[in-house]
Amino acid sequence: MALINLRSLGATLGAPLFSNLNLSVESGDRLGIVAANGRGKSTLLRAISGGFEPTSGDITRSRGLRVGHVEQNVPAGLFGTSFYDAVLGALPAEQADSESWRVDIVLDSLDVPEDMRGRPLSQLSGGWQRLALLARVWVTEPDMLLLDEPTNHLDLARISQLENWLNALPRDVPVVICSHDRAFLDAVTNRTLFLRPENSQAFSLPYSRARAALDEIDASDERRFQKDMKTAQQLRRQAAKLNNIGINSGSDLLVVKTKQLKQRADKLEEAARPAHQERSAGAVKLANRGTHAKVLVTLEDAPVATPDGTLLFRTGKQWIRQGDRVVLLGRNGSGKTRLVNMIRQAVQAPEKAPAGVKATPSLVLGYGDQALSDLADGDTPLGVIGKRFELGEQRARSLLAGAGVAIDMQESAVSRLSGGQKARLGMLVLRLTNPNFYLLDEPTNHLDIDGQEALEGELLKHEASCLVVSHDRSFVRSVGDRFWLIERKRMIEIEGPEGFFASVAGDGD
Repeated sequence: MALINLRSLGATLGAPLFSNLNLSVESGDRLGIVAANGRGKSTLLRAISGGFEPTSGDITRSRGLRVGHVEQNVPAGLFGTSFYDAVLGALPAEQADSESWRVDIVLDSLDVPEDMRGRPLSQLSGGWQRLALLARVWVTEPDMLLLDEPTNHLDLARISQLENWLNALPRDVPVVICSHDRAFLDAVTNRTLFLRPENSQAFSLPYSRARAALDEIDASDERRFQKDMKTAQQLRRQAAKLNNIGINSGSDLLVVKTKQLKQRADKLEEAARPAHQERSAGAVKLANRGTHAKVLVTLEDAPVATPDGTLLFRTGKQWIRQGDRVVLLGRNGSGKTRLVNMIRQAVQAPEKAPAGVKATPSLVLGYGDQALSDLADGDTPLGVIGKRFELGEQRARSLLAGAGVAIDMQESAVSRLSGGQKARLGMLVLRLTNPNFYLLDEPTNHLDIDGQEALEGELLKHEASCLVVSHDRSFVRSVGDRFWLIERKRMIEIEGPEGFFASVAGDGD
Protein backbone atom coordinates (compact mmCIF):
# COMPACT_ATOMS: atom_id res chain seq x y z
CA MET A 1 0.00 0.00 0.00
CA ALA A 2 1.34 3.42 -0.97
CA LEU A 3 2.01 5.73 1.96
CA ILE A 4 2.79 8.70 -0.31
CA ASN A 5 1.46 9.38 -3.81
CA LEU A 6 2.81 12.15 -6.02
CA ARG A 7 0.71 13.02 -9.05
CA SER A 8 1.90 15.38 -11.78
CA LEU A 9 4.08 17.10 -9.19
CA GLY A 10 6.11 20.10 -10.25
CA ALA A 11 8.31 22.72 -8.60
CA THR A 12 9.65 25.92 -10.12
CA LEU A 13 12.10 28.16 -8.27
CA GLY A 14 13.26 30.63 -10.89
CA ALA A 15 13.56 27.71 -13.32
CA PRO A 16 11.71 24.37 -13.41
CA LEU A 17 13.31 21.88 -11.02
CA PHE A 18 10.99 19.00 -11.90
CA SER A 19 7.58 18.62 -13.54
CA ASN A 20 4.87 16.01 -14.12
CA LEU A 21 6.45 13.75 -11.50
CA ASN A 22 4.39 10.67 -10.70
CA LEU A 23 5.72 8.54 -7.87
CA SER A 24 4.49 6.36 -5.03
CA VAL A 25 6.38 5.37 -1.90
CA GLU A 26 5.34 2.12 -0.25
CA SER A 27 6.26 0.08 2.78
CA GLY A 28 9.69 -1.48 2.31
CA ASP A 29 10.87 1.09 -0.19
CA ARG A 30 14.42 2.33 0.11
CA LEU A 31 14.36 5.05 -2.51
CA GLY A 32 17.46 6.96 -3.61
CA ILE A 33 16.94 10.34 -5.29
CA VAL A 34 19.73 11.42 -7.64
CA ALA A 35 20.24 14.77 -9.36
CA ALA A 36 22.94 17.39 -9.81
CA ASN A 37 23.49 20.07 -7.18
CA GLY A 38 20.64 22.58 -7.03
CA ARG A 39 18.27 20.50 -9.15
CA GLY A 40 15.45 19.96 -6.68
CA LYS A 41 16.31 17.00 -4.45
CA SER A 42 15.97 18.90 -1.17
CA THR A 43 12.91 20.71 -2.51
CA LEU A 44 11.24 17.38 -3.27
CA LEU A 45 11.95 16.10 0.24
CA ARG A 46 10.47 19.28 1.72
CA ALA A 47 7.39 18.84 -0.45
CA ILE A 48 6.95 15.23 0.73
CA SER A 49 7.35 16.29 4.36
CA GLY A 50 4.82 19.10 3.96
CA GLY A 51 7.34 21.92 4.35
CA PHE A 52 7.08 23.15 0.76
CA GLU A 53 4.04 23.82 -1.40
CA PRO A 54 4.67 22.45 -4.90
CA THR A 55 4.03 24.64 -7.92
CA SER A 56 1.75 22.06 -9.51
CA GLY A 57 0.30 18.62 -8.89
CA ASP A 58 -0.88 16.82 -5.77
CA ILE A 59 0.60 14.89 -2.86
CA THR A 60 -1.56 12.33 -1.08
CA ARG A 61 -0.44 10.94 2.28
CA SER A 62 -1.88 8.04 4.23
CA ARG A 63 -4.09 9.20 7.09
CA GLY A 64 -2.01 9.95 10.19
CA LEU A 65 1.31 9.38 8.43
CA ARG A 66 4.24 10.74 10.47
CA VAL A 67 7.15 11.78 8.27
CA GLY A 68 10.59 12.26 9.81
CA HIS A 69 12.75 14.65 7.79
CA VAL A 70 16.50 14.80 8.50
CA GLU A 71 17.74 17.98 6.82
CA GLN A 72 21.33 18.87 5.97
CA ASN A 73 21.96 21.73 8.38
CA VAL A 74 21.80 21.96 12.17
CA PRO A 75 19.30 24.62 13.33
CA ALA A 76 21.26 27.52 14.85
CA GLY A 77 19.34 27.24 18.12
CA LEU A 78 20.72 23.75 18.78
CA PHE A 79 24.44 24.50 18.70
CA GLY A 80 24.59 25.34 22.41
CA THR A 81 22.58 22.24 23.32
CA SER A 82 24.14 18.96 24.34
CA PHE A 83 23.81 15.92 22.08
CA TYR A 84 21.47 14.26 24.59
CA ASP A 85 19.29 17.32 25.18
CA ALA A 86 19.05 18.02 21.45
CA VAL A 87 17.49 14.59 20.98
CA LEU A 88 15.35 14.83 24.13
CA GLY A 89 14.01 18.19 22.93
CA ALA A 90 12.51 16.52 19.87
CA LEU A 91 9.98 14.71 22.07
CA PRO A 92 6.70 16.44 22.92
CA ALA A 93 6.93 18.27 26.26
CA GLU A 94 4.47 15.89 27.92
CA GLN A 95 6.67 12.90 27.01
CA ALA A 96 10.09 14.35 27.81
CA ASP A 97 10.05 13.30 31.47
CA SER A 98 8.20 10.00 31.34
CA GLU A 99 9.73 8.67 28.10
CA SER A 100 13.30 9.98 28.17
CA TRP A 101 14.38 6.33 28.07
CA ARG A 102 13.62 6.43 24.33
CA VAL A 103 16.54 8.82 23.87
CA ASP A 104 18.95 6.32 25.42
CA ILE A 105 17.66 3.53 23.17
CA VAL A 106 18.14 5.62 20.02
CA LEU A 107 21.62 6.81 21.06
CA ASP A 108 22.61 3.23 21.88
CA SER A 109 21.39 2.06 18.45
CA LEU A 110 23.62 4.71 16.85
CA ASP A 111 26.61 3.79 19.08
CA VAL A 112 26.93 7.30 20.52
CA PRO A 113 29.55 7.10 23.32
CA GLU A 114 28.51 8.21 26.80
CA ASP A 115 31.08 11.00 26.92
CA MET A 116 29.76 12.39 23.63
CA ARG A 117 26.18 12.72 24.83
CA GLY A 118 26.83 15.58 27.22
CA ARG A 119 28.90 17.71 24.84
CA PRO A 120 27.37 20.74 23.04
CA LEU A 121 26.74 20.21 19.34
CA SER A 122 28.96 23.23 18.62
CA GLN A 123 31.95 21.24 19.89
CA LEU A 124 31.24 18.16 17.78
CA SER A 125 32.37 17.30 14.25
CA GLY A 126 30.01 17.66 11.34
CA GLY A 127 29.57 13.89 11.31
CA TRP A 128 28.38 13.73 14.92
CA GLN A 129 26.10 16.69 14.32
CA ARG A 130 24.45 14.81 11.46
CA LEU A 131 23.92 11.77 13.66
CA ALA A 132 22.33 14.04 16.27
CA LEU A 133 19.84 15.28 13.66
CA LEU A 134 19.07 11.67 12.69
CA ALA A 135 18.57 10.73 16.36
CA ARG A 136 16.24 13.73 16.88
CA VAL A 137 13.99 12.47 14.11
CA TRP A 138 14.15 8.76 14.92
CA VAL A 139 13.24 9.25 18.59
CA THR A 140 9.83 10.57 17.48
CA GLU A 141 9.10 7.14 15.90
CA PRO A 142 8.15 8.32 12.39
CA ASP A 143 6.39 6.08 9.87
CA MET A 144 8.73 7.26 7.10
CA LEU A 145 12.28 8.66 7.01
CA LEU A 146 13.54 11.34 4.63
CA LEU A 147 17.34 11.76 4.65
CA ASP A 148 19.05 14.69 2.91
CA GLU A 149 22.74 13.95 2.21
CA PRO A 150 23.09 11.76 5.33
CA THR A 151 26.75 10.78 4.69
CA ASN A 152 28.08 14.35 4.51
CA HIS A 153 30.97 14.75 6.98
CA LEU A 154 30.83 11.08 8.03
CA ASP A 155 34.00 8.99 7.95
CA LEU A 156 34.00 5.47 6.54
CA ALA A 157 33.30 3.84 9.89
CA ARG A 158 30.26 6.05 10.48
CA ILE A 159 29.03 5.58 6.91
CA SER A 160 29.26 1.82 7.40
CA GLN A 161 27.46 2.12 10.73
CA LEU A 162 24.71 4.18 9.10
CA GLU A 163 24.34 1.60 6.33
CA ASN A 164 23.97 -1.18 8.90
CA TRP A 165 21.51 0.88 10.92
CA LEU A 166 19.34 1.64 7.89
CA ASN A 167 19.40 -1.95 6.68
CA ALA A 168 18.31 -3.13 10.13
CA LEU A 169 15.26 -0.82 10.26
CA PRO A 170 11.81 -2.44 10.21
CA ARG A 171 11.00 -3.14 6.58
CA ASP A 172 7.62 -1.41 6.86
CA VAL A 173 9.38 1.93 7.41
CA PRO A 174 10.18 3.39 3.98
CA VAL A 175 13.29 5.54 3.62
CA VAL A 176 13.83 8.21 0.97
CA ILE A 177 17.44 9.32 0.58
CA CYS A 178 19.04 12.17 -1.36
CA SER A 179 22.73 11.43 -1.73
CA HIS A 180 25.76 11.83 -3.98
CA ASP A 181 27.52 8.84 -2.38
CA ARG A 182 27.28 6.12 -5.03
CA ALA A 183 28.55 3.25 -2.87
CA PHE A 184 26.19 4.25 -0.04
CA LEU A 185 23.21 4.31 -2.40
CA ASP A 186 24.14 0.86 -3.70
CA ALA A 187 24.33 -0.46 -0.12
CA VAL A 188 21.00 0.85 1.20
CA THR A 189 18.53 1.43 -1.65
CA ASN A 190 16.30 -0.82 -3.73
CA ARG A 191 14.77 1.92 -5.90
CA THR A 192 16.26 4.95 -7.66
CA LEU A 193 14.66 8.13 -8.94
CA PHE A 194 16.67 10.28 -11.35
CA LEU A 195 15.09 13.70 -10.86
CA ARG A 196 14.91 15.78 -14.04
CA PRO A 197 13.15 18.98 -15.13
CA GLU A 198 11.12 16.78 -17.48
CA ASN A 199 10.63 13.04 -17.69
CA SER A 200 12.16 11.97 -14.38
CA GLN A 201 13.00 8.27 -14.47
CA ALA A 202 12.40 5.75 -11.69
CA PHE A 203 13.75 2.19 -11.47
CA SER A 204 13.22 -0.64 -9.00
CA LEU A 205 17.00 -1.01 -8.76
CA PRO A 206 19.84 0.35 -6.59
CA TYR A 207 21.90 3.19 -8.01
CA SER A 208 24.58 1.52 -10.17
CA ARG A 209 22.17 -0.87 -11.90
CA ALA A 210 19.61 1.90 -12.30
CA ARG A 211 22.25 4.19 -13.79
CA ALA A 212 23.15 1.55 -16.37
CA ALA A 213 19.46 1.17 -17.27
CA LEU A 214 19.04 4.96 -17.51
CA ASP A 215 22.10 5.30 -19.75
CA GLU A 216 20.64 2.68 -22.09
CA ILE A 217 17.29 4.50 -22.23
CA ASP A 218 19.04 7.80 -22.97
CA ALA A 219 21.16 6.15 -25.66
CA SER A 220 18.06 4.54 -27.21
CA ASP A 221 16.24 7.89 -27.14
CA GLU A 222 19.18 9.56 -28.85
CA ARG A 223 19.32 6.85 -31.55
CA ARG A 224 15.58 7.22 -32.15
CA PHE A 225 15.87 11.01 -32.33
CA GLN A 226 18.75 10.87 -34.81
CA LYS A 227 16.88 8.31 -36.94
CA ASP A 228 13.69 10.44 -37.00
CA MET A 229 15.64 13.59 -37.90
CA LYS A 230 17.48 11.72 -40.66
CA THR A 231 14.20 10.40 -42.04
CA ALA A 232 12.71 13.91 -41.97
CA GLN A 233 15.71 15.25 -43.89
CA GLN A 234 15.33 12.48 -46.51
CA LEU A 235 11.62 13.31 -46.88
CA ARG A 236 12.43 16.98 -47.41
CA ARG A 237 15.04 16.13 -50.06
CA GLN A 238 12.51 13.92 -51.86
CA ALA A 239 9.91 16.68 -51.61
CA ALA A 240 12.33 19.21 -53.09
CA LYS A 241 13.09 16.92 -56.06
CA LEU A 242 9.40 16.24 -56.73
CA ASN A 243 8.62 19.93 -56.38
CA ASN A 244 11.15 20.81 -59.08
CA ILE A 245 9.80 18.09 -61.37
CA GLY A 246 6.22 19.18 -60.69
CA ILE A 247 6.98 22.82 -61.48
CA ASN A 248 8.67 21.89 -64.76
CA SER A 249 5.99 19.40 -65.80
CA GLY A 250 2.95 21.22 -64.40
CA SER A 251 1.81 17.99 -62.66
CA ASP A 252 -0.78 18.63 -59.93
CA LEU A 253 -0.25 15.09 -58.62
CA LEU A 254 3.42 15.81 -57.93
CA VAL A 255 2.49 19.06 -56.16
CA VAL A 256 0.14 17.11 -53.87
CA LYS A 257 2.79 14.46 -53.28
CA THR A 258 5.34 17.17 -52.41
CA LYS A 259 2.94 18.65 -49.85
CA GLN A 260 2.36 15.23 -48.29
CA LEU A 261 6.09 14.56 -47.94
CA LYS A 262 6.62 17.96 -46.28
CA GLN A 263 3.75 17.29 -43.86
CA ARG A 264 5.25 13.91 -42.90
CA ALA A 265 8.61 15.59 -42.30
CA ASP A 266 6.95 18.30 -40.20
CA LYS A 267 5.17 15.71 -38.04
CA LEU A 268 8.36 13.70 -37.52
CA GLU A 269 10.34 16.77 -36.48
CA GLU A 270 7.56 18.00 -34.21
CA ALA A 271 7.26 14.64 -32.44
CA ALA A 272 11.00 13.95 -32.22
CA ARG A 273 12.49 14.53 -28.79
CA PRO A 274 16.25 14.56 -28.25
CA ALA A 275 17.70 12.43 -25.45
CA HIS A 276 18.00 14.11 -22.08
CA GLN A 277 21.13 16.23 -21.76
CA GLU A 278 21.99 16.95 -18.13
CA ARG A 279 22.59 20.66 -17.64
CA SER A 280 25.96 20.92 -15.96
CA ALA A 281 26.16 22.40 -12.48
CA GLY A 282 29.59 23.69 -13.52
CA ALA A 283 32.66 22.25 -15.18
CA VAL A 284 35.28 20.38 -13.18
CA LYS A 285 38.60 20.55 -15.03
CA LEU A 286 42.18 20.07 -13.94
CA ALA A 287 45.61 20.63 -15.48
CA ASN A 288 49.02 18.98 -15.24
CA ARG A 289 52.10 20.98 -16.20
CA GLY A 290 54.31 17.90 -15.80
CA THR A 291 57.84 17.63 -14.47
CA HIS A 292 61.06 15.88 -15.48
CA ALA A 293 61.51 14.51 -11.96
CA LYS A 294 60.73 10.83 -11.56
CA VAL A 295 60.45 10.86 -7.76
CA LEU A 296 58.28 13.68 -6.45
CA VAL A 297 58.08 13.00 -2.71
CA THR A 298 60.33 10.88 -0.50
CA LEU A 299 59.33 9.70 2.99
CA GLU A 300 62.25 8.44 5.10
CA ASP A 301 60.36 6.79 7.97
CA ALA A 302 58.92 10.19 8.92
CA PRO A 303 57.24 10.38 12.36
CA VAL A 304 53.68 11.74 12.26
CA ALA A 305 52.60 13.10 15.63
CA THR A 306 49.91 15.17 17.36
CA PRO A 307 50.68 18.79 18.31
CA ASP A 308 51.69 17.65 21.81
CA GLY A 309 54.22 15.20 20.36
CA THR A 310 52.25 11.95 20.71
CA LEU A 311 53.33 9.60 17.92
CA LEU A 312 50.49 8.57 15.62
CA PHE A 313 52.52 6.49 13.15
CA ARG A 314 55.73 6.30 11.17
CA THR A 315 55.65 6.31 7.39
CA GLY A 316 58.39 3.81 6.68
CA LYS A 317 60.36 4.38 3.47
CA GLN A 318 57.99 5.40 0.70
CA TRP A 319 58.12 7.31 -2.57
CA ILE A 320 55.54 9.07 -4.71
CA ARG A 321 56.64 8.88 -8.33
CA GLN A 322 55.43 10.82 -11.34
CA GLY A 323 52.04 9.48 -12.44
CA ASP A 324 51.25 7.81 -9.09
CA ARG A 325 47.75 8.25 -7.72
CA VAL A 326 48.22 7.30 -4.08
CA VAL A 327 45.22 6.90 -1.79
CA LEU A 328 45.92 7.24 1.93
CA LEU A 329 43.66 4.96 4.00
CA GLY A 330 43.14 4.82 7.74
CA ARG A 331 40.51 5.17 10.40
CA ASN A 332 39.39 8.56 11.61
CA GLY A 333 42.03 10.17 13.80
CA SER A 334 44.85 7.98 12.52
CA GLY A 335 46.78 11.00 11.20
CA LYS A 336 45.98 11.12 7.48
CA THR A 337 45.43 14.86 7.33
CA ARG A 338 48.56 15.46 9.43
CA LEU A 339 50.68 13.63 6.87
CA VAL A 340 49.04 15.60 4.05
CA ASN A 341 49.94 18.83 5.84
CA MET A 342 53.52 17.67 6.39
CA ILE A 343 53.95 16.98 2.68
CA ARG A 344 52.32 20.31 1.87
CA GLN A 345 54.82 22.11 4.09
CA ALA A 346 57.73 20.25 2.50
CA VAL A 347 56.59 21.41 -0.96
CA GLN A 348 55.75 25.01 -0.08
CA ALA A 349 58.53 25.70 2.45
CA PRO A 350 61.39 23.25 1.88
CA GLU A 351 63.54 24.99 4.47
CA LYS A 352 60.93 24.07 7.10
CA ALA A 353 60.28 20.55 5.83
CA PRO A 354 59.39 18.12 8.62
CA ALA A 355 61.93 15.45 9.45
CA GLY A 356 61.88 12.57 7.00
CA VAL A 357 59.83 14.38 4.31
CA LYS A 358 61.48 15.59 1.12
CA ALA A 359 59.85 17.10 -1.98
CA THR A 360 61.57 17.62 -5.32
CA PRO A 361 62.22 21.35 -5.93
CA SER A 362 60.32 21.39 -9.24
CA LEU A 363 56.95 20.60 -7.63
CA VAL A 364 54.08 23.05 -8.12
CA LEU A 365 51.39 22.13 -5.61
CA GLY A 366 47.67 21.91 -6.15
CA TYR A 367 46.13 21.62 -2.68
CA GLY A 368 42.49 21.22 -1.72
CA ASP A 369 41.06 20.35 1.69
CA GLN A 370 37.62 19.21 2.73
CA ALA A 371 36.76 22.51 4.46
CA LEU A 372 37.76 24.55 1.38
CA SER A 373 39.74 26.67 3.83
CA ASP A 374 41.65 28.28 0.97
CA LEU A 375 38.44 30.19 0.11
CA ALA A 376 37.80 32.96 2.63
CA ASP A 377 34.09 33.48 3.36
CA GLY A 378 34.41 37.25 3.12
CA ASP A 379 36.07 37.22 -0.28
CA THR A 380 34.19 37.07 -3.58
CA PRO A 381 34.62 34.49 -6.35
CA LEU A 382 35.80 37.24 -8.71
CA GLY A 383 38.22 38.46 -6.04
CA VAL A 384 39.56 34.93 -5.45
CA ILE A 385 40.43 34.53 -9.13
CA GLY A 386 41.50 38.14 -9.75
CA LYS A 387 43.97 38.29 -6.86
CA ARG A 388 45.71 35.02 -7.65
CA PHE A 389 45.82 34.92 -11.43
CA GLU A 390 46.47 37.58 -14.07
CA LEU A 391 43.56 36.83 -16.35
CA GLY A 392 41.63 40.07 -16.84
CA GLU A 393 38.09 40.56 -15.62
CA GLN A 394 36.30 39.26 -18.73
CA ARG A 395 38.29 36.02 -18.80
CA ALA A 396 37.86 35.55 -15.04
CA ARG A 397 34.10 36.03 -15.30
CA SER A 398 33.89 33.57 -18.19
CA LEU A 399 35.82 30.91 -16.27
CA LEU A 400 33.69 31.40 -13.15
CA ALA A 401 30.49 31.04 -15.18
CA GLY A 402 31.85 27.85 -16.71
CA ALA A 403 32.56 26.54 -13.23
CA GLY A 404 28.94 27.10 -12.17
CA VAL A 405 29.26 30.50 -10.49
CA ALA A 406 26.76 32.69 -12.33
CA ILE A 407 27.43 36.36 -13.10
CA ASP A 408 25.04 37.51 -10.35
CA MET A 409 27.02 35.54 -7.73
CA GLN A 410 30.55 36.45 -8.81
CA GLU A 411 30.77 39.56 -6.64
CA SER A 412 28.85 38.11 -3.70
CA ALA A 413 30.60 36.74 -0.62
CA VAL A 414 31.95 33.21 -0.95
CA SER A 415 29.89 32.38 2.15
CA ARG A 416 26.74 32.77 0.04
CA LEU A 417 27.73 30.04 -2.40
CA SER A 418 26.30 26.57 -2.07
CA GLY A 419 28.62 23.73 -1.09
CA GLY A 420 28.65 22.54 -4.70
CA GLN A 421 29.54 25.99 -6.03
CA LYS A 422 32.35 26.36 -3.49
CA ALA A 423 33.73 22.95 -4.46
CA ARG A 424 33.72 23.87 -8.15
CA LEU A 425 35.32 27.25 -7.39
CA GLY A 426 38.04 25.38 -5.48
CA MET A 427 38.57 23.10 -8.48
CA LEU A 428 38.86 26.13 -10.77
CA VAL A 429 41.59 27.55 -8.50
CA LEU A 430 43.42 24.21 -8.69
CA ARG A 431 43.18 24.18 -12.48
CA LEU A 432 44.49 27.73 -12.86
CA THR A 433 47.38 26.97 -10.50
CA ASN A 434 48.48 24.46 -13.17
CA PRO A 435 50.21 22.14 -10.70
CA ASN A 436 52.23 19.01 -11.33
CA PHE A 437 51.35 17.42 -7.98
CA TYR A 438 48.00 17.34 -6.20
CA LEU A 439 47.27 16.95 -2.49
CA LEU A 440 43.52 16.33 -2.16
CA ASP A 441 41.86 15.89 1.24
CA GLU A 442 38.23 14.74 0.74
CA PRO A 443 37.93 16.38 -2.72
CA THR A 444 34.47 14.96 -3.45
CA ASN A 445 32.81 16.62 -0.44
CA HIS A 446 29.95 18.76 -1.81
CA LEU A 447 30.45 17.54 -5.39
CA ASP A 448 27.44 15.90 -7.03
CA ILE A 449 27.85 12.61 -8.91
CA ASP A 450 28.52 14.35 -12.23
CA GLY A 451 31.23 16.42 -10.51
CA GLN A 452 32.77 13.36 -8.88
CA GLU A 453 32.91 11.51 -12.19
CA ALA A 454 34.36 14.57 -13.93
CA LEU A 455 37.08 14.85 -11.27
CA GLU A 456 37.89 11.16 -11.65
CA GLY A 457 38.08 11.57 -15.42
CA GLU A 458 40.36 14.63 -15.18
CA LEU A 459 42.82 12.92 -12.84
CA LEU A 460 43.01 9.91 -15.14
CA LYS A 461 43.11 11.88 -18.41
CA HIS A 462 45.94 14.15 -17.29
CA GLU A 463 47.82 11.29 -15.60
CA ALA A 464 47.98 13.59 -12.60
CA SER A 465 50.35 12.73 -9.78
CA CYS A 466 48.48 12.96 -6.50
CA LEU A 467 48.04 11.91 -2.90
CA VAL A 468 44.36 11.59 -2.00
CA VAL A 469 42.46 11.18 1.26
CA SER A 470 38.82 10.22 0.69
CA HIS A 471 35.91 8.47 2.38
CA ASP A 472 34.21 8.09 -1.02
CA ARG A 473 34.63 4.41 -1.86
CA SER A 474 33.57 4.79 -5.50
CA PHE A 475 36.08 7.61 -5.98
CA VAL A 476 38.88 5.63 -4.30
CA ARG A 477 38.20 2.59 -6.47
CA SER A 478 38.14 4.65 -9.64
CA VAL A 479 41.18 6.86 -9.05
CA GLY A 480 43.72 5.01 -6.92
CA ASP A 481 46.54 2.93 -8.35
CA ARG A 482 48.55 2.76 -5.10
CA PHE A 483 47.22 2.45 -1.57
CA TRP A 484 48.88 3.30 1.74
CA LEU A 485 47.22 2.06 4.94
CA ILE A 486 47.85 3.46 8.42
CA GLU A 487 47.43 0.85 11.15
CA ARG A 488 49.24 -0.08 14.35
CA LYS A 489 51.28 3.11 14.18
CA ARG A 490 52.81 2.14 10.83
CA MET A 491 52.04 3.07 7.24
CA ILE A 492 52.25 0.17 4.81
CA GLU A 493 51.48 -0.25 1.12
CA ILE A 494 48.64 -2.65 0.30
CA GLU A 495 47.33 -4.15 -2.94
CA GLY A 496 43.91 -2.49 -2.90
CA PRO A 497 41.30 -0.83 -0.66
CA GLU A 498 38.74 -3.63 -0.36
CA GLY A 499 40.26 -5.29 2.71
CA PHE A 500 40.27 -1.97 4.54
CA PHE A 501 36.69 -1.23 3.48
CA ALA A 502 35.63 -4.66 4.74
CA SER A 503 37.39 -4.21 8.07
CA VAL A 504 35.70 -0.85 8.62
CA ALA A 505 32.33 -2.35 7.71
CA GLY A 506 32.98 -5.10 10.25
CA ASP A 507 33.44 -2.48 12.95
CA GLY A 508 29.85 -1.38 12.42
CA ASP A 509 28.33 -4.85 12.83
